[in-house]
Amino acid sequence: MKTKQSEVSEQANARLGGRYAATKTKQSEVSEKANVRLGGRYAATKILIALFLSTLMSSAYAGEKEIRQLIQSSYPNMGKIDHIAKTPYLGLYEVAIDGQMYYVDENAQYLIDGRIIELSTKRDVTEERKRKLFAIDFGKLPLELAVKKVKGNGKRKLAQFTDPNCSFCKRLEKEFIKVNDVTIYSFLYPIFPGSDEIVRNVLCSKNPVKAWDDWMLNGIAPEKASCATKTDQVKALGQKLRVNGTPNVIFANGVQSPGYLSAADMEKNLNDHDVK
Repeated sequence: MKTKQSEVSEQANARLGGRYAATKTKQSEVSEKANVRLGGRYAATKILIALFLSTLMSSAYAGEKEIRQLIQSSYPNMGKIDHIAKTPYLGLYEVAIDGQMYYVDENAQYLIDGRIIELSTKRDVTEERKRKLFAIDFGKLPLELAVKKVKGNGKRKLAQFTDPNCSFCKRLEKEFIKVNDVTIYSFLYPIFPGSDEIVRNVLCSKNPVKAWDDWMLNGIAPEKASCATKTDQVKALGQKLRVNGTPNVIFANGVQSPGYLSAADMEKNLNDHDVK
């Protein structure tokens, strides 16, 4: 049998329980709303971080397009960019500009003019790449414009751009004496003062090969002569091939070698039929 006091107590507990439940429900709703807000902020923060990292990565490492634009804008007179490619070493890009090889770091902050040597094998990596990139199709050379000299069986072939007043060209001619079984195509390429006249006299002589050897090996000047020559075509060819100096030797395997070469170096290239 319930007493008056117990009834009052139960009613009070019911009221308190209701308030507690309401309070708990209210707190739960507030907590859920807070979690939703925090979750939204967390998701937004993740998105912002991802965007930041993406922007950072894209600006930290430049690609071929960015490097090309940067070089052209920074050095507009440097020349035409013929080739850009990522190398397998040091994160560098190789860049070929007007027959010259350069390197650019992956951040596109530094342009490097120099050679890369692999110390373990002593390989000149830069030279190997230049041999491939700047190889010339020997079969497409207009050899009819050159003075042709056959030594021995003449099976091996090379061409040269040469100037009659170039001291290193004369030294190279003396090295040719030591090389046999070769056909030498000499493009007379007058770039030194006074060379045009000597070239014309050689080309218009009765025996251009002898006249050239007499001048280059013995200092005997060719007799004055006048005739129509194709020197302008030779000059245009040299400019097309980016021949900026003499001597410049081109071997049948496509290798282009500017500057003086010893007979031993020539033999090596004459016997090498592949561009490496």
